[in-house]
Amino acid sequence: MSASDFYTGIVPEIYTALRGTTFDAARYVEFVGQAGQPALELGCGDDGPFFELLRRGVDVDGVDSSQDMLDRCHARADAEGLQVRTYCQPMQELALPRTYRAIYLVGPTFTLLPDDDAAYRTLQGIAAHLHPDGRAMVPLWIPEPTPAEEFGRVREARTADGALARYTIESEEYDSSTLRTRRTHTRYELQRDDQMERVDRVWTIHWHDPDQFVDLARSAGLVVARMDPLEDREFTGYLRRTGTTG
Repeated sequence: MSASDFYTGIVPEIYTALRGTTFDAARYVEFVGQAGQPALELGCGDDGPFFELLRRGVDVDGVDSSQDMLDRCHARADAEGLQVRTYCQPMQELALPRTYRAIYLVGPTFTLLPDDDAAYRTLQGIAAHLHPDGRAMVPLWIPEPTPAEEFGRVREARTADGALARYTIESEEYDSSTLRTRRTHTRYELQRDDQMERVDRVWTIHWHDPDQFVDLARSAGLVVARMDPLEDREFTGYLRRTGTTG
């Protein structure tokens, strides 16, 4: 299931209410400060560094494949009095009207691409939209299998309007060899008054180790200028276009 299909209907609302991980905007603000403007966040959603950069007056655009997420993004921007420019496109099909000095993804966003071909085409799109002196920042993540005790455990939270949101992991397939893919079968439920909505989604994570990523980037016209380890099984690649220096 593509991200554009995954983050639809009740899922964006539940995802926001139950979001367990937030990402410190400081490293992204620093990256854009060093690389320059304009900037582009791929997979901007309705939160995160994208909004911090907007609040700071940075010239930043956002791309997301889910129109439902972008609708939430614009509603939040309107509420904060922010001017926002976004494009509803899959990352692997980028076709934007300008180039950028800074292109970045946040957290594990790159691993939402379902296979090597989608990852390759995304990197090609990044190369095509980078200013000649531009830089890209791509965090990488190699997930472990979901712990057995998480299966069947119901997580609950209240949405902004008081509805009860629930999220459950039902089952999972994990292939660490040829496919490098984790497919997690999940259930989302939203109860508002006497109305219950329920959808099932398959959350697909596809990963690359640092060496595989370097090779993939090279084939797409990019050079990994630096690869920084973060926590265990997390890395960040900093890229530039082939033929540029610095």
